[in-house]
Amino acid sequence: VFLAGAWILLFAGLLGALAPGFEFLLLSRALIGIGTSAAYPTAMVLIRRRADASGIGVPGRVIGNLSIAAQVTAVFGLPLGGVLAGAFGWRALFAVNVPLALLTIGFTLSGFRKDEPMQVRGAGSLLKAMDMPGIFLFAAAIAGLLVFLSALTRPVWGWLAVSVVAGVALYFWEIELSDPLLNFPMLGRNRRLQRTYLRQLLGALASYSAIYGTSQWMEQSAHLGASAVGLILLPLSGVSIVIAKLASVKGWIRWPLIGSGLALVLTAVLMLLMDRHSGVPLLVAMSLLFGVANGGSGFANQAALYGQTTAAEIGVASGLYRTANYMGAIFSASLIGLTFGAAASDSGLHVLGWVIGGLGIAIALLGVLDSAIPWKASKDKG
Repeated sequence: VFLAGAWILLFAGLLGALAPGFEFLLLSRALIGIGTSAAYPTAMVLIRRRADASGIGVPGRVIGNLSIAAQVTAVFGLPLGGVLAGAFGWRALFAVNVPLALLTIGFTLSGFRKDEPMQVRGAGSLLKAMDMPGIFLFAAAIAGLLVFLSALTRPVWGWLAVSVVAGVALYFWEIELSDPLLNFPMLGRNRRLQRTYLRQLLGALASYSAIYGTSQWMEQSAHLGASAVGLILLPLSGVSIVIAKLASVKGWIRWPLIGSGLALVLTAVLMLLMDRHSGVPLLVAMSLLFGVANGGSGFANQAALYGQTTAAEIGVASGLYRTANYMGAIFSASLIGLTFGAAASDSGLHVLGWVIGGLGIAIALLGVLDSAIPWKASKDKG
């Protein structure tokens, strides 16, 4: 599954780089989503199997490195995209996936053992195991919600109805299956995991809103070019890596979550102080605080997830974790649209700052008040 995702990413990168029209870009982006989404749940399953076989508790260093990789791709991608778009044009944003996919395929083939032999399923049983009706209902629920959220200034309530009906149908369909796409009973009985998903959703909502909202504001209101915006946000990636590495080495879980919320509050304060005449040092300081927030929450939530699920459930739980992250990204697009309107202005940035400050307070409180979150991960064996 991991390799299949990498091959899909390779094809998507080629399609986007050579796209003759906008429709092909949409198809490329959808395929990129499919390819990259195959990576995280399978990686977590591989880590869990290796750790359990070796008698390791929570492999903090390994999860820390996985978190760092996620920070690099999610955070460094924006400034790198600005530099690439400014230097080579928008096609470079898609073409960069080609060498990355080739490297992934090469490392996987040379560094991973093949899967153990498994019972071969017939075509009918394989389709049943894939739960195609569940996939369709889930897609309908998410797509309806996405379309509804994309036009909140003039909401089309019919799309929200589609999302709700599909979501209810999905629930009743999934609870009758022995191997469902979404394990609602597992999620319902694991309240600790629910709170981890909530923290991840709120963190993604705050981070995506701050990063992409301020990027638009710097281009449209402060009149900075794409390359300049990318360079201003570049320190974000470095700080994220340092914080994630420190947390993983120390095994901290609760402190990084609290610190992430406080960093978002400080970010919001800077956003309230900024206007179109603000100097570059203030913008860089804001970027550094973004990095603290991203680096702290990334490792901590993943380590909490690892300790809150069994080996049999880690794949599904990790997939839902990514879904919570994507939902935060979806909501951020709607939030940016509501606060900025037709153009990114100083007043819109300040409204966005108030919202991000509120999200930071909520994330910090969830870290302080949730007694199920350990202060430190259990020691691994290297």
